[in-house]
Amino acid sequence: MMLFLLRGILIGLIFGLPAGAVGAMTVQRTFQYGIWAGLITGLGSSVADCFYASIGAFGLTLISDFLLQGQNIIHCAGGCLILAMGIGILWKKDAGNRKDAETSGFLRMFLSSFAVGITNPAAILTFLLAFSWFGIGEITGFIEGILLVCGVFLGTYIWWGFLAVGTERLKKKAKQMNLLRVNKIFGGILIILGVGILIGFLI
Repeated sequence: MMLFLLRGILIGLIFGLPAGAVGAMTVQRTFQYGIWAGLITGLGSSVADCFYASIGAFGLTLISDFLLQGQNIIHCAGGCLILAMGIGILWKKDAGNRKDAETSGFLRMFLSSFAVGITNPAAILTFLLAFSWFGIGEITGFIEGILLVCGVFLGTYIWWGFLAVGTERLKKKAKQMNLLRVNKIFGGILIILGVGILIGFLI
């Protein structure tokens, strides 16, 4: 039974490599607010991955069909969200600090990264492919499915942990780093990613 947990962790490690908007958000927030902000940002993405992994693991075809049919609209919403966050970061006039994170709330960071992760319905196909590649057929037991999904969560979150810890160490070494400039860079990256998603939707 524990084999499902191990396979889930392996799938999360292989397919959960931090990239894209949430990766940029994790690095930017770790630089700006500290390691906890980065870890909570990554947590939102991992929970979104668990949602899609659950659909694949338990064969919830009604939900998956609905999401895949409307994936263009959902992608468009995600692109607008990423674009808005990028503009917000780019226009911010100060670098911010850890106290700002406590004031604005870590919950907002979690929800924003979850929203970005959940607006990628194609992730269902990624997990279905991964399950097939690892020889995981239809899950017959509830416990096996839960263990598989928990493994995916652990595997993906390991990457976010590495990214946040690595960014925090880089931040400590680069004491003279201009955090406002870092915000501008990552705000620009998010804008580019958001625009790219919207262009893809239009095409």
